[in-house]
Amino acid sequence: MRRIVMLGTLIMVGALSLGVAAFQQAAGQPSAGRASQPATRVVEVEKLKDNLFMLRGGGGNTAVFIQTNGITVVDTKNPGWGQPILDKIKELSPKPVTTIINTHTHGDHVSGNVEFPATVEVIVQENTAANMKRMGAVTGAQRGAPVAPNIFDQNGGRGLPKRTFKDSLTLGQGADQIDLFYFGRGHTNGDAWILFPSLRVVHAGDIFAWNNQIPFLDANNGGSGVEIPDTLMKAHAALGKRADSIITGHSTVMTFDDLRKWADFNREFLNAMRDAKKAGKTVEEVAKTWTAPTGFTAPMPQRLQGNVQTVFNELK
Repeated sequence: MRRIVMLGTLIMVGALSLGVAAFQQAAGQPSAGRASQPATRVVEVEKLKDNLFMLRGGGGNTAVFIQTNGITVVDTKNPGWGQPILDKIKELSPKPVTTIINTHTHGDHVSGNVEFPATVEVIVQENTAANMKRMGAVTGAQRGAPVAPNIFDQNGGRGLPKRTFKDSLTLGQGADQIDLFYFGRGHTNGDAWILFPSLRVVHAGDIFAWNNQIPFLDANNGGSGVEIPDTLMKAHAALGKRADSIITGHSTVMTFDDLRKWADFNREFLNAMRDAKKAGKTVEEVAKTWTAPTGFTAPMPQRLQGNVQTVFNELK
């Protein structure tokens, strides 16, 4: 229980940070009460394995996988954070970055792409590739925040994916191998799961961003509150015997037991929404009365109402 409470605090901070600040930054807007001068961009490093690091700060968690002849980076944070990532990587290894894998389309995970060398190959799930071309509005972004300009259009298409996959893709072999998977809709319709099999670590991005807060369902980019429980369990079944730990989108490193609890929670939420809709309740009524089960963080009102609306729209 103590671990859950501590995680709840971390998760709420991360969730608030994303909801309030990330999309302002992605839109080029300063946070409330701050001067327009950009703050110092500090990248914090957590060593997970001898050749795998997690970089925090400036958006979603970034993974840096140092391979025999180069480096693969998973997710590149908000605008302006690509160069700080590159600077930090130079402290870890002299090898060049050869590959970027983006877990999904959101600006706090892909915007740094444009600051990497044009020779770097960008790989994403095929639905994410379509989403990155349009960089549409994000369901659930801070109310009243302006829609960010398309950073890829602003940079002449630099940083857009050069390679896509549908269900799975294997890169390299042996100790350098990376396996990419798509198990279905959830946070968006293109959430990639990245497995480093020799290290038994997975990067899940925002489909597993916060383990005890209601999910961020971006319906405008294909997210689904109806499908996310099954998607999570498919990932659990496929990867649970091949890995031990999971890099989350914005929180700490979690386990597959945590993933199972998160999937069960999402299913319980879906079932509660089904019952509420059958009972004739409105979105507003449900958002005012639904409470998180014991051990899970109370949801932010705006996100709760948005998720209720998303699920109600999906249910027939």
